[in-house]
Amino acid sequence: MTLSTLDYVIIIAFFLLSLAIGVWASKSAGKNSSEFFLSGRNMPWWLLGVSMVATTFAADTPGLVTELVRNNGVSGNWVWWAMLLTGMLTVFFYAKLWRKSGITTDLEFYELRYSGKMASFLRGFRAIYLGVIFNIITMAGVCLAGAKIANILLGISQGEMLLYSSIIVVIYSSLGGLKGVLLTDFVQFLIAMIGSIWATVYIVNLPEVGGLDNLLTHASVSDKLAMFPDFSNTEALITLFIIPFAVQWWSTWYPGAEPGGGGYIAQRMLAAKDEKNATWATLFFNFAHYALRPWPWILVGLASLIVFPSLESMNTAFPSLTTEMQGHDVAYAAMMTYLPAGLLGIVLTSLIAAFMSTISTQLNWGSSYVVNDFYARFINKNATEKQKVVVGRISTVVLMLCAALFSFYLQSAKDVFDLLLQIGAGTGLLFILRWFWHRINPYSEIAAMAISFVIAVFFFINRKMETPFFEIAGYWQLIIGVFVTTMGWIITTLLTQPTNTKTIEKFDNLIFEGEDKFKNIGAKIAAFVTGTIGVYSFLFATGNWIYGKTALAIGLTLLTIGCVVFLQRIWKKI
Repeated sequence: MTLSTLDYVIIIAFFLLSLAIGVWASKSAGKNSSEFFLSGRNMPWWLLGVSMVATTFAADTPGLVTELVRNNGVSGNWVWWAMLLTGMLTVFFYAKLWRKSGITTDLEFYELRYSGKMASFLRGFRAIYLGVIFNIITMAGVCLAGAKIANILLGISQGEMLLYSSIIVVIYSSLGGLKGVLLTDFVQFLIAMIGSIWATVYIVNLPEVGGLDNLLTHASVSDKLAMFPDFSNTEALITLFIIPFAVQWWSTWYPGAEPGGGGYIAQRMLAAKDEKNATWATLFFNFAHYALRPWPWILVGLASLIVFPSLESMNTAFPSLTTEMQGHDVAYAAMMTYLPAGLLGIVLTSLIAAFMSTISTQLNWGSSYVVNDFYARFINKNATEKQKVVVGRISTVVLMLCAALFSFYLQSAKDVFDLLLQIGAGTGLLFILRWFWHRINPYSEIAAMAISFVIAVFFFINRKMETPFFEIAGYWQLIIGVFVTTMGWIITTLLTQPTNTKTIEKFDNLIFEGEDKFKNIGAKIAAFVTGTIGVYSFLFATGNWIYGKTALAIGLTLLTIGCVVFLQRIWKKI
């Protein structure tokens, strides 16, 4: 398809705005590493919360939701909806603790909580493991999704798309630091929400779809509408509901849903004005990510089942897609080809914005690890602030290049999602307990990372082989990874020496300020449960309003309001 002049004007205007923000923010970002990576620790909750949401809206997110809906119906989204519990745990138990720590990156936590050479080794190892290896895999998935969108909507190859977009992202990320990322995230989020909602309304009313009533009653869609899996279907029940709730949410480490907080979520909390802003930012993020944003993507996914009922129909419609780029996750981009001039420009801009928002955050976060936790800690301990900023900008370019190259070895958004879950399987409980269980030590963390990574690589290679060693369901792979890794790090913990008492006492005094670490635990648990119920109620209320189930929608809306009122009353105790 070809874009109109209006579409090009909208896209170019967005690129220029992003570059202008990066250049403007560079004036303060270049002062020192704290400004570059944390914006001077003076950011308000609403800007940080929106940035978290914008980052999790990657180019691959609509494709992932569409793929889940096409394969498993609306209930297929429980594989990531269940992670709300992880997010709410961070809101009410850990957001304040991160901000109290006063560190620059979450990896500095290791030398705050542990002692000795192993603590230093763990910090440096984790910087490369997360900031480079894990980060490149995450960005590669986003690059692949962006390439699929560009191939369908712009007719350009994966290499061309990555070349053009990478240059823009690297320039404003390396210039503006976190402040530039936060400001562009805010603009990108607004464009993304407007574009996705407007596009959904237009697509649902296409002649091929026939409006909302026809969509919900169409033979290809009617059996996909259930918000919960069929309890009589054991396979679906285990895969989509039991495993995510019983195992996945507390046991796995996934970008944006780290148990206890971490990664770019921790970076945003550390950049907040104070503990209150850190908590509010994380709460807003979880509400917007899980309840406010999913339904436009879900409706487009359902509509795609009418227009492109099979994978073959999409491949026929878009013959330029290579075999490696084919998959149900391209259905979202395929549906965008039906949009008119102007609206197509806005939606394409929103998808470009989603790509740039996620990549820019991952680059800034990853380079913060490389600079603070590896370069300045081990390579050049006397590095000046200017040197740190320079290394941060160089590492930004290198990370982008590596991610772009690795994206050629991936195939779909779901593949990346599963791979990242498997790599983090079994490590989650450790990240939850390490703030409170003094017995956990650096060896615990190293064992957890090493075991989970080896298991994930083994399963990944086995799955990609023409003749695998064995066939095993994905949920069994996750369970095995969680069990073996969890048992491995617990046994390691009990067999090795704990951190010395002085370090533990210093840590507790800084984080808990001499108070009982379990103070107001009852109120926090109540807030955790209430917040979770409130977000799910809003999510399902929205769905039932769309489905026309008015009575149930009203009931869920009232339940949402009740949860908000309750949280307000106990907020001071949290």
